[in-house]
Amino acid sequence: MRLPEYFKYGEKEPVISFEIFPPKTEKGMENLGTVLAELSGLGPDFITVTYGAMGSEKHRTLEIASLIKNRFGVETACHLTCVGASKNELDHLLSDIYESGIENIVAIRGDIPSGAREFIPPPDSYKYGYELVRHIRQFEKDRLNRSGYFGIAVGGYPEKHTEAPDMETDIINLKHKVDKGADIVITQLFFDNGYYFDFVKEARSHGIKIPIMPGLMPILSVKQIERIISMCGATIPSDLRKRLNACKDDDEKARAIGIAQCIDQSKELLARGAPGIHFYVLNKSDHMKEIIGALPARRFKYSGGKFAANNL
Repeated sequence: MRLPEYFKYGEKEPVISFEIFPPKTEKGMENLGTVLAELSGLGPDFITVTYGAMGSEKHRTLEIASLIKNRFGVETACHLTCVGASKNELDHLLSDIYESGIENIVAIRGDIPSGAREFIPPPDSYKYGYELVRHIRQFEKDRLNRSGYFGIAVGGYPEKHTEAPDMETDIINLKHKVDKGADIVITQLFFDNGYYFDFVKEARSHGIKIPIMPGLMPILSVKQIERIISMCGATIPSDLRKRLNACKDDDEKARAIGIAQCIDQSKELLARGAPGIHFYVLNKSDHMKEIIGALPARRFKYSGGKFAANNL
């Protein structure tokens, strides 16, 4: 099932999805099998699988995505990046994805090499996400003799991409990706829902009409979230920051705060019309059992029994 098919508005439940990453070791792969069984049991609509840094672990991305779809019966999406792949390599990867029966791709530029200020693509490769989306759509026409085979998700940044000079520029860049054929937007993590609602409003004012799915990352430790926000540019609200600072060395307390924060965010987002939630689960399942268990997430009913997704 292609990603846009999950977002047909009306009397329906919100879309719930998870993101995982490929482990670097065989032991990690074994552990991931157990985690996937538990995550699948929570009933997500789909699970996305990332790459490692600089496009590494590509083979495991496809291997895990196939496992999710064929063993656990959950729809999946492979990440595909400009970083670390030539145009020819992209064609090979797209052929492998197609032959594996996977219908969905998360198309992103990817992280630049550590220490670099700007991504300078090698010859015969791309620099921007919209070029990757365009390449996928051209591949469909040239190699598959059809258009729209893949459901394509792209990234959105409620607090602006770290490399964009301002939000206006960032929204224009997002519009380029949509115009080249993106089907849905999945946002970067954030901890203040106001950023998401402002982002959606701004995107709509620029003619972006496709679903914009908020991405949430539950905080499991102070050290973990500090490392992540240092890379992606997300901010932590002052009240949440104070509570986390009070338990810097107590992961259990930080975890409890993070789970409560994620539950509160999720409830407000869905109540105010977000079309669903994409959870960055960090290859763990116990915290997601608590979060999903605390939400009427598969049975949200608002506005007289109708899900309010079409508001956004």
